[in-house]
Amino acid sequence: MRLTGSTVLVTGASAGIGAATSALLAARRARVLVHGRDETRTADVAVRIGAVPLLADLTTATGVDRLADSARAQAPVDVLVACAGRGHSGPFTAMTPDEIDDVLALDLTGVLRLAHRLLPGMVERGTGHLCFVSSIAGRTGVAGEAVYAAAKAGLDAFADSLRLELVGTGVGVSVVVPGVVDTGFFAARGRPYDRRSPRPVSAETVAKAIVATIEHDRAEAYVPGWLRLAPAVRAVAPGSFRTLSRRFGEKVRVR
Repeated sequence: MRLTGSTVLVTGASAGIGAATSALLAARRARVLVHGRDETRTADVAVRIGAVPLLADLTTATGVDRLADSARAQAPVDVLVACAGRGHSGPFTAMTPDEIDDVLALDLTGVLRLAHRLLPGMVERGTGHLCFVSSIAGRTGVAGEAVYAAAKAGLDAFADSLRLELVGTGVGVSVVVPGVVDTGFFAARGRPYDRRSPRPVSAETVAKAIVATIEHDRAEAYVPGWLRLAPAVRAVAPGSFRTLSRRFGEKVRVR
């Protein structure tokens, strides 16, 4: 996928991975459409990198439609980078129904709806790319992040299935699987990251992986690369993996 001159929509671009990815795409001379919910932060990113700011709430069907229409009013969208998402830390039983719905809507349903709106144009033009930012939580499961992990696992399955459907169309599908990233994600989920290891990687490191998967049409990328060992061990020795997860993983008390 040639990024120079292409139109790329990046969701969740007002901060973190989305902002870093938008900056790198702009440096590749792509036309970048930066999406966010916060008007000031989204505008700041747009001004800094020379992008077009678009505001929408992706937890609603109306918000997804608004973003798709606004993006296509700028230019046909060649690439979608779906970075928008939120986490939630704590026991599943302590979550409210609205909190469950919000995580699923932003991390899964909204992504599928937006892809559904943008994909037909890519297929018609015979070129394009969809890149979804997932999480290692979706590959292994994490205590205290049951709904978030479920949403990311669903996103993985969707991407794998869609990739098979799109063979021969000229449209690629990638999934980037980060571990711990040094952004505001953990504070926003309700509990900061306070473990000594693994050490967080930078948002810029994830952004480089995102751009590389698009340019080289790679199916997936782990950031950092050693993370691919965790789901491999889980697949080969699930009993041992669960034992290690109980011993060294997150500790959450159900109440």
